[in-house]
Amino acid sequence: MNKVLNLNNRDRNILVRSPLMADLTPSSLVKMLASASVLSFESRDILFRESDPADCFYSVLSGYVRLYRLNKDGREADIRVCGAGDTFGECLLTTGDSYDYNAQAAENITIARFNLQKVRQLAEQEHDIACAIIHCLSNDLRRTMACIANDRLQTAPQRVAQYLLENCQSAMGAASIRLPFQKSLLAGKLGLAPEALSRAFSSLRHSGVTVRGRMIQIEDVSALRQI
Repeated sequence: MNKVLNLNNRDRNILVRSPLMADLTPSSLVKMLASASVLSFESRDILFRESDPADCFYSVLSGYVRLYRLNKDGREADIRVCGAGDTFGECLLTTGDSYDYNAQAAENITIARFNLQKVRQLAEQEHDIACAIIHCLSNDLRRTMACIANDRLQTAPQRVAQYLLENCQSAMGAASIRLPFQKSLLAGKLGLAPEALSRAFSSLRHSGVTVRGRMIQIEDVSALRQI
């Protein structure tokens, strides 16, 4: 069950630095913050379901939100995993009156909820808010195109290797990474079935990648780049 919270300093700072708000003028920022309400959800709570009437979009303040679709047989396909600072549902600011996917709390989360109609009105009044929305939609499109390209051009081990490299602090030598969420969520994020992710990690052992729970040990980052 969700709970309404007050906007604390930490959550405010995340919103202020998010792509949606980072470039707003002080007056527009105040208006956008005033239009937000803060909610908490427990792990596995459903925020909304595909085809539900849409009246809000969201920004993640803590935790992770899983966006996914279901087919008629109940099979799930993950679309995106959203973390702190990520916004989802904002495409409905320009078109659509129902959600195109399901949203579920992957763990205990805190989110900011924005009323679509109120933000539409603000965008009509404030040029920088309209530009920020366009910027977010553009980023979504570019991310989607990159995801499609990776799905078609990369093998499962290559997708996993790329994720590890993007989240690795070292450019060479040994490194370790702690996954921020369960491997089942990583599988969905990379467009893989859980068993395909396990096989990918197994194949990466030859490149010096060892998995222990959420901890990933990399013997040689340079070698991993050659996958």
